[in-house]
Amino acid sequence: MGHTNDVQLVPNQGWDERIVVCRNDELVDTFIVVTERYVVLVDTMINAATGEKLLDAARPHLTNGRQLLVVNTHADYDHVWGNQVFTGPEALYPAPVIGRRLSVDQFNAPKSQAFIQQMMAEEPDIFGDLRPALPTILFDERLVIDGGDLTLELFAAPGHTPDHAAIYIAEINTLLAADAAEVPFPFARRVDGLPQMRESLAKMAALDPATVLYCHAPVTIGPQLIYDNMTYFDKVEAACRAALTRGVPTEPAEDEVVVTLVGLSYDEATPSGEQWQNVHEYYRTKGHATQMRTMLEWLGGQ
Repeated sequence: MGHTNDVQLVPNQGWDERIVVCRNDELVDTFIVVTERYVVLVDTMINAATGEKLLDAARPHLTNGRQLLVVNTHADYDHVWGNQVFTGPEALYPAPVIGRRLSVDQFNAPKSQAFIQQMMAEEPDIFGDLRPALPTILFDERLVIDGGDLTLELFAAPGHTPDHAAIYIAEINTLLAADAAEVPFPFARRVDGLPQMRESLAKMAALDPATVLYCHAPVTIGPQLIYDNMTYFDKVEAACRAALTRGVPTEPAEDEVVVTLVGLSYDEATPSGEQWQNVHEYYRTKGHATQMRTMLEWLGGQ
């Protein structure tokens, strides 16, 4: 896919006015949370240009002694490659960058380093000046930011990635789920991440938030998406368990049509609403099949 440096502010559609939603084209939403003490940037988008635009959006709120803080929900490129604006020797606006300790491993993994080089070569206009910058304040399971009027509780929500975190703001019963829930579904990149991802969905549901904002879902979709994601994986598990009893292997050959083997189509596994139908064809086909392959392998290991 091609990338752009476009960043727009999403008009508020009912959430607390202290939360500003920023959007990089159709790729990702990030957030600015304005508290009495801090202006908190939740994720930094894809490069220095988009990171600077987030800073521009935050500047009007950096008044009355408020300090800027940056939070990384996880180390995926569309969430952290703007970090260089805020940390490192050439930081435009130095600020603490908070992330999970596991994010350092994600940053430094050979696969991540190779991906950086690939993106710089393929889209030099967007990524040519990339200088990856790691978080400077690390936490493991939980970290609380006391903003005075709002308290941001950062908590581990792994599965999509091992280092993933979400943010709950109790005073306004609002959850920033990041990539722990998505339309049409989140992905676990490793088999052992699948049960973790489902546990994270259950943990978020248990908070019973009134407002939920996601990095890859419409701002109007609300908390129901968490339950829809949970139901999707429940259906996939049930269908895969039934398939295993029929003799379907836990690791089907690459050329086998897994959706046909398991017998659960995308339309049967997802809600009938427009938002689930108007998704990229990848999710309806290969993405849905990948979920089944992951589930079959996980069940086979139990």
